[in-house]
Amino acid sequence: MLDTIRWQILFVALAGWVNRRQLEVIAYLREENRVLKEHLGGRHLHFTDPQRRRLAATGYRLGRQALTDVATIVTPDTILRWHRQLIARKWTTMRRRVGRPGVLREIRTLTVRMARENPTWGYRRIQGALKNLEHRVARSTIAGLLRAEGVGPVPERPTSWRTFLAAHWGAIAAADFFTSEVWTARGLVTYYTLFVIDLASRRVQIVGSTPHPDESFVLQMARTVTAADDGCLRSSSILICDRDTKWSAAVRQTLAAAGIRVIQTPYAAPNCNAFAERFVRSIKEECLDRLVILGEWHLRRTLVTFTEHYHRERNHQGLQDQLIMPGPTGPPRGAIRCQPRLGGLLRYYYRAA
Repeated sequence: MLDTIRWQILFVALAGWVNRRQLEVIAYLREENRVLKEHLGGRHLHFTDPQRRRLAATGYRLGRQALTDVATIVTPDTILRWHRQLIARKWTTMRRRVGRPGVLREIRTLTVRMARENPTWGYRRIQGALKNLEHRVARSTIAGLLRAEGVGPVPERPTSWRTFLAAHWGAIAAADFFTSEVWTARGLVTYYTLFVIDLASRRVQIVGSTPHPDESFVLQMARTVTAADDGCLRSSSILICDRDTKWSAAVRQTLAAAGIRVIQTPYAAPNCNAFAERFVRSIKEECLDRLVILGEWHLRRTLVTFTEHYHRERNHQGLQDQLIMPGPTGPPRGAIRCQPRLGGLLRYYYRAA
């Protein structure tokens, strides 16, 4: 009997020591976690899915009260929420899709592209074109795809500006005005310069500059560009211009009498005359905005110099980085020379012949 009591006392003492030892271990681990979090400097911890599962499974067995005493990385509510999500995923099954599978993205893209690039193609014509590419699509499917993209049937599908330009590429020119601030004896005067650009070759003709772009000036410029011997529009039949009042009815009639069809872009739509707008940006950013123009003669000389550089020495992205009017090239290992213009404002590097 005495031996039994002694063993019980020894067991209780041992259990108390083990429990105290466990509490000391837990206290140390909690303090270690606090120190590690201080080293993180307030940054949030990002857990992977396996780490969340392990914490959720272990924390659920401890219960909320025990978690409140020992959890330091995340709150007890977070651990229990992860456990609920773990159970929900176990009983969640993937729903099988009912009905026919959706049309492949490639077919959708091709259908819309064909309709927009070919405004006269109906549903059956598009169906045949897709069949040539080994895509068999029903006519109703094509109609549904185009409706979803806002593309109507053939009578409601207008010809795009890009298609119009491509169809008349060799006979289209564009014209526009740009301004330059010129210092004169009367002070700072705004000059208006008219130019014409051939869309196919990108060649530019500076027609004239004036501080007074009235109707008589524009009429005279119209006669100049349509001259039978050296007019820059003698080989063009379409001229794109904006709706500036400078292009008056009298000017348009003069051009029409010379066989030039004038197409005016919509209001506030500079992209419809993009080639002319791009030239204006080029001449201003690369030349005019970096100069102080002193008089009309200086302006004219600057425009002629830049035009020469633009044609013979400037690479154009729209022409695959080629020159409009390339000159003779030297040997591959010839000496490299530099052609400066406007005091080095414009430069061209080439190999000497």
